[in-house]
Amino acid sequence: METITVERIIAAPAEDVFEWLADASNYPRATWVVLRQQLAVPGEGAPYGRNAVRRLLWVVGWFRERITSYDPPREFGYLVERSFPPSRHEGGKLTFTEVPGGTRVVWTTSAEVRLPFAATLSRVLVKPGVAYIFGKVLAAAEADLTKGSR
Repeated sequence: METITVERIIAAPAEDVFEWLADASNYPRATWVVLRQQLAVPGEGAPYGRNAVRRLLWVVGWFRERITSYDPPREFGYLVERSFPPSRHEGGKLTFTEVPGGTRVVWTTSAEVRLPFAATLSRVLVKPGVAYIFGKVLAAAEADLTKGSR
């Protein structure tokens, strides 16, 4: 099992950063990283709220995720229920904290690929690849949220 954490400070209010990242329809703005997303089941109280089911086609595979917690603008969590390539996921979470100059976002997930040689594959390829992909999504959020302030 690998735990991957990516952090970024985005020069925007926590409410705006949370809203952008909670709405997976924004993720394809991370060009060549997230190819497509679909909201399969709307959540409680918000389209991407608790118990929402989203399908994401990333450059590294296909994932069906359920939103497990939703506490705007502080955090939301998710669990990969199905994926290709097959994986075991112990959950992911994004937290949002107001800091001088904006909002600190921490994106953490714990998962492993369920394939032969998965431990080596996860450590050598998956962990840095997922960190890169998460970083690209955070960069897209930052670009969208700060484009008028530059």
